Amino acid sequence: MSLQAVDEALKLAEGLQERKEVNRIGSYDPYPYQLDFHKSLDLGNSRAKQRLLMAANKVGKTFCGAAEMAIHLTGKYPKWWSGHRFHRPIKAWVAGNTSANTRDIVQAELLGEPGDPEDWGKGAIPRDALLTTVRSPGIPNAISSVVIKHISGKNSKLFFKSYEQGKEQWMGSAVDCVWMDEEPPQPIYSQALRATLKSGGLTWMTFTPESGMTNVVAQFMNNIQKSQQLYHATWDEAPHLDEDAKNEILAALPPHERDMRSKGIPVLGSGLVFPIDEESIKEEAFAIPEYWTRVVGIDFGWDHPFAAVWIAHDRDTDTIHIYDTYRVSATTPVVHADAIKARGDWIPVVWPHDGMQHDKGSGEPLAKQYRRLGCNMLGTHFSNPDGGNNVEPGVLDMFMRMQSGRFKVFNHLSEWFSEMRMYHRKEGKIIKERDDLMSATRYAAMSLRYASTLKFEPRIEHAVGTEDTDYSYFN
Repeated sequence: MSLQAVDEALKLAEGLQERKEVNRIGSYDPYPYQLDFHKSLDLGNSRAKQRLLMAANKVGKTFCGAAEMAIHLTGKYPKWWSGHRFHRPIKAWVAGNTSANTRDIVQAELLGEPGDPEDWGKGAIPRDALLTTVRSPGIPNAISSVVIKHISGKNSKLFFKSYEQGKEQWMGSAVDCVWMDEEPPQPIYSQALRATLKSGGLTWMTFTPESGMTNVVAQFMNNIQKSQQLYHATWDEAPHLDEDAKNEILAALPPHERDMRSKGIPVLGSGLVFPIDEESIKEEAFAIPEYWTRVVGIDFGWDHPFAAVWIAHDRDTDTIHIYDTYRVSATTPVVHADAIKARGDWIPVVWPHDGMQHDKGSGEPLAKQYRRLGCNMLGTHFSNPDGGNNVEPGVLDMFMRMQSGRFKVFNHLSEWFSEMRMYHRKEGKIIKERDDLMSATRYAAMSLRYASTLKFEPRIEHAVGTEDTDYSYFN
């Protein structure tokens, strides 16, 4: 190749790199957790208008929030986009804790380095879409508003705010989108919701829960409403973080902050049900020996997910191994039954007391319906070995097993670990929210007396005296 050809090739490469730098959303390739966040589905499979990405440090949560804002502002929705779409220019707010933080973090992610106007356009908003900016008085290099070119030929408007301004500065205006990076005080969050109410717009937050179980965090963890969704991301969801980087960051953190920083868990005041290092219960997946007994616990659901957890029991060491899970919402029993049978139609199915309730559509008790569909349902609903139905004995048994190394979970079961991280108490009581897999696990773990192998001898005492005796699980 001639020197001229080499020079031309270098110039072409430089030009491509420059164009990429000033159009970051054009090359944005979301991680799986970011893609789920952008889909913005709530538990009812409709669009969630309020979202919280509660994530670890250094996983890309802020750019995730910035990229979504840039996409809505410009109307340049990528081919992979399956989330909410605005078919017009929008008016939006973005905010951080203080004016300085808004400038240094939020503004930097959206526009580029605040102190270098030549760098503007290297943030999430493409350079060719930046039309005019208005500086914020009294704050060096800070911007108060931006006009952004929309794909329609008209313009979107973006306003920068901060929580320190007080709720009064968040009143009186209607907007389409609000993105808050860092956790807002409850009054600010309430005003943000009011601002999007008229337009039916979107509100999303991206933060690490440094303040523990605050009102805003508790809303999404304890009392999540329709059209709300909580997303979670740990260091494991960020491929750009290698083990050396993780270890370096952890070494610089005090022990009580490590789970919060690496997993996005609101440690302070969270009252976790299982306060244990999850690495101690993780294990690589392996083929389950045929002589280990198995059982599956299920938790019925429609608006909240239907959940199932499969357990294998090594009787020699008295260790239980969670090797598979299933969690799906707003789906019929036929689908769930097929999923259960596909994993072994001989495995005994433990079901809770609400399986005795009659299905609103068919009028048939749920447990009977699943039995008719071919699931190996136990003859009666779940109970602890002592005959009671209290949650605490099962939780205590699981925790003691975790502490003693007799409770293991295949490490690819991310949904199970996500629920475990959120499973917590408030004023001493376990919160019954987003606990579907945890409940199913408890049913299975406390029902090892019914676990079986494919070739197994019946335990007749199970069926004696039940209201709904069924020997199908002896087959």
